[in-house]
Amino acid sequence: MIPAKAGISIMKTYYVYILTNINKTVLYIGFTDDVIRRIQEHKNKKYEGFTKFYNVNRLVYFERHDTVEEAMRREKQLKKWNRNWKNNLINKLNPDWKDLSENSEKS
Repeated sequence: MIPAKAGISIMKTYYVYILTNINKTVLYIGFTDDVIRRIQEHKNKKYEGFTKFYNVNRLVYFERHDTVEEAMRREKQLKKWNRNWKNNLINKLNPDWKDLSENSEKS
């Protein structure tokens, strides 16, 4: 928790997410404290690198964590998984691999 002004505590949320490309041939795993902003950065190809090069910008899975340490640990864990395990994780919550960010984009 982050102490805020006037003694109010604010709990921060972190997200681990999985992106894919249009053909579902590439997966990218990351973590952030602002999933909407981060996905928009991927969609807008804001940074050079893996996701821009492979056009990986479809959010197919995400999970919430209470601490940055938890999110980092989970991200590292998922990155070690084989492709089948990752596919099964996505299929449990998003069997059609829909882009989960389509309804949550900022105007």
